[in-house]
Amino acid sequence: MKKSIADSYTEQVQILNQSNINGSKRLFGGQLMQWIDIVAAVTARRHSERNVTTVLVDRLEFKKPAKANDTIVLKGHIEYVGRTSMDVCVNTYIEELSGEKTLINTAHLVMVALDENDIPTEVPGLILKTEKEKQEWETARLRREIRKSLS
Repeated sequence: MKKSIADSYTEQVQILNQSNINGSKRLFGGQLMQWIDIVAAVTARRHSERNVTTVLVDRLEFKKPAKANDTIVLKGHIEYVGRTSMDVCVNTYIEELSGEKTLINTAHLVMVALDENDIPTEVPGLILKTEKEKQEWETARLRREIRKSLS
């Protein structure tokens, strides 16, 4: 069985408060990493219908800071699937009161589906509907090949 990217799309929204910011009144990078990991896990669970584990963070790029009282939106989607693993992209935005969004972080994570004995298990294939989805699949495939060549 195959699933579309829309089947596992995940979105999380946060308003930054004192517990999420550092001494410079900006979002703690570690806090954002935790939220990204959660969004990636939910995305992968929705796709695989299994518990998952994070295998690696392939890329985590901080583009702009977020400040106290900002609305933060994290959006996760599957980009690529292997036999037991899923490449998940999580984009993070600041959302202005007008609704306009500014990208502040992009992260690529690899998640593995686990069976009831915590053994990696097969995941559904991925239906690619748009040119953008096909391009993201190919980019993720290339990232995977580069990772393998460096191992």
